[in-house]
Amino acid sequence: MDFRLTDEQIQIRQMVKDFAESEIKPHVMEWDEAQTFPVDVVKKLGALGMLGAIFPEEYGGAGLSYVDYVHIIEELGVVDSGVGLTVAAHNSLGTGHIYLAGTDEQKKKWMPKLTSGEWIGAWGLTEPGSGSDAAGMRTNAVKSGNEWVLNGTKNFITNASYADIAVVIAVTDKNDQKRSYSAFAIEMDRKGIRPGKKENKLGMRASDTAELVMEDCRIPASNLLGSVGSGFADALRVLDGGRISIGALAIGIARGAYEAARDYAKQRNAFGHPIADFQAIQFMLADMATEIEAARMLCYRAATMKDAGERVTQFSAMAKLYASEVAVRCTEKGVQIFGGYGFIKDFPAEKYYRDVKLCTIGEGTSEIQRMVIARHILSND
Repeated sequence: MDFRLTDEQIQIRQMVKDFAESEIKPHVMEWDEAQTFPVDVVKKLGALGMLGAIFPEEYGGAGLSYVDYVHIIEELGVVDSGVGLTVAAHNSLGTGHIYLAGTDEQKKKWMPKLTSGEWIGAWGLTEPGSGSDAAGMRTNAVKSGNEWVLNGTKNFITNASYADIAVVIAVTDKNDQKRSYSAFAIEMDRKGIRPGKKENKLGMRASDTAELVMEDCRIPASNLLGSVGSGFADALRVLDGGRISIGALAIGIARGAYEAARDYAKQRNAFGHPIADFQAIQFMLADMATEIEAARMLCYRAATMKDAGERVTQFSAMAKLYASEVAVRCTEKGVQIFGGYGFIKDFPAEKYYRDVKLCTIGEGTSEIQRMVIARHILSND
């Protein structure tokens, strides 16, 4: 297996890195403190093709591979994971579900607006009483002539306050446990759907997280994605790709924490020496660097399998699980290396530490990833 990047991949990575350094880095703490969603920067990323990174050119996408996409999300995560999460949720979840389950007519109608960045997408699965336990879902959709009528509330929805279209999973048959969920694309200018409470979060505060509230929201029957009852199965397939992007985001956060700690250790003096001379610091940095590389290889493997059209459920779960937990360990070590300054907002360590925890929760907790992995390794298939 050749782990070397192609010239094109190096160029893509450098382009995103340069953009993040010039357009995002100067504003990171300002956006974090004010919980600012940087609409202009997101639109610029759309103009660069980053909001349509993994979709074919026929739908306005950049036609890049999932391996390319891992590089993009990692580089954004190094500078500001909130912006990285915005791009990941737009690509992997909202737009990704339309591409996965939509008809050609639906794709032609909605995807060019999403891939260009004219529109921002959101994806609604989680509810106040239904996270890991999807059977607790209460949002429902009832057929009424040539329309569906939706009622319910989704929460922890990335991009909800700024989305132009949202994909929502709803109960369509309470009596059929296997085929009870369906997916719908809902334009946010329709009557009966609105963003609700915006969450005040620990980290990734430049990413918008809010409720989606539906109150007798009527949509055409043609807004159904896939078939009636296929919504949850399709959502699991969407999450297979989404988990790779969260793994990449975690790697970016871990790398940012590692690079900041490494550079600080070279500059900070104690007992007459840079603290990088001390074995305790060297061992922490060595562990961080090694685990980041291992996590990246898992993400590369899952992304390569996805590009090849192979089933990635097990390996995307492994990549997401390992990368997110590595990132938690690396950011904790980063704070420790910075010492007292690691607790101060004038230095980057504390933000990486706050941001990273979401990676072990969003798109399936670490516990859910372990269940998915165990199911696959213990099956007879």
